[in-house]
Amino acid sequence: MSHDVQEWRQYLCRACGLIYDEEKGDPDSGLAPGTRFEDIPDDWECPLCGVTKTDFELFEKPVVVAVEQTAHFSAEPGIVVVGAGLAGWAAVEAIRQLDQSVPVTLISACSADLYHKPELSVAISRGLDKAALIQETGVDAARRLGVQLMAETFVVGISPSLHQLRTTRGSLTYTKLILAQGAKPALPAQLPPELCWRVNDLACWSGMQQALAKGPQSIAIVGAGMIGCEIAEDLVRAGHRVTLLDRNASPLAGLLPEPASQRLRDSFAALGITYIGNDDITGVTQLDNQQKQIRFGSGNTLEVDQVLAATGLMTDNRLARIAGLDFDRGISVAADTLQTSQADIYALGDCINIEGTACRFIEPIKHQAKAIAHGVLNLEASAYQHSAPVVRLKTRSLPVVMNGLPLAGVDWTLIHEDADELVMEQRFDNQVIAHLKVGASTQTRAA
Repeated sequence: MSHDVQEWRQYLCRACGLIYDEEKGDPDSGLAPGTRFEDIPDDWECPLCGVTKTDFELFEKPVVVAVEQTAHFSAEPGIVVVGAGLAGWAAVEAIRQLDQSVPVTLISACSADLYHKPELSVAISRGLDKAALIQETGVDAARRLGVQLMAETFVVGISPSLHQLRTTRGSLTYTKLILAQGAKPALPAQLPPELCWRVNDLACWSGMQQALAKGPQSIAIVGAGMIGCEIAEDLVRAGHRVTLLDRNASPLAGLLPEPASQRLRDSFAALGITYIGNDDITGVTQLDNQQKQIRFGSGNTLEVDQVLAATGLMTDNRLARIAGLDFDRGISVAADTLQTSQADIYALGDCINIEGTACRFIEPIKHQAKAIAHGVLNLEASAYQHSAPVVRLKTRSLPVVMNGLPLAGVDWTLIHEDADELVMEQRFDNQVIAHLKVGASTQTRAA
């Protein structure tokens, strides 16, 4: 079939979940709208995670002919999902692929619109706004999947013995409950929330994007972890003046060995990003000219137009505590079924803890959703097998790819080093537990 009559196709990055749409192309990478996938150069990279086109596969949204459910509040027992981020919608999709008629209710504190969260850390330099990031409205997705959507609704209590949820729109009974509540920014007391942007969800990101749309501004990013580093590069590429703040001497010091962390700091300096480390923030105040003044333990101060907090995530334990769920920096779940310590309650995504480790990566979510769908539908088990995902830092100036998660206190071994690339490994009990590549030639294939 010729290109003139062939429908536009979409391709999914197996590594990060980005969708390449032939109709829209990727203008920022030189791919004009209408560029067919087969015409993309072999050295083109995913704009989010850096893998090449060989790690993309044809994406066809599952066609689910679900039984239409009432759009009005209903107390009919069924499967209830709390949270409408990537994890919540993934759970609904997985259930609908197996059962098109079981009653499903999705509860969301927001409008439940679908968007690809990793895009938030590269969206400003690409000129995107909230409308451009939304892939499907919550109302449309609920209609497509035959789901009763309770948007702008908060869960205030869970009673496992009664199989009942209390919400700001009344109580409802569940047969199975899936918690996909995500995680929220961990904001230190020194950072007043009314003076600091957080970008953990579309609504918060949109507020910052609108404030920055007025023109180039000076921005301080507090926290040089993955999100802080990615957004720092995104903002400086959009024309803003960026200062990256952290208590460590170099960015990503908690994840990367010192040589890799120093390379990242040097690449930021070449972009014009100022890095201030080895100093604690003692407070932030707003000045008469509307600038924010940041005070440091050293006695120094910094005045900027905007402050963005990228100080990590934490899972709210309120619902878990009320429901009597085991909790350890996240809702504790069984490694194979993702069931919590209470019968008929499951959890997935950013809010969970597996064997003592928080699981805050995008890649495993679809596998978690598949396992949970089988569990809540009482089907033959599709066991979830947890493994450390590939970690990719979305910094175009210096790609960073890590396979495995390193252990604190274990030495790194240098494998290769030149001006363009650094390769290091961490070994434990004669096994490679972490493999790191830093530099332009990092093209790690997704498993």
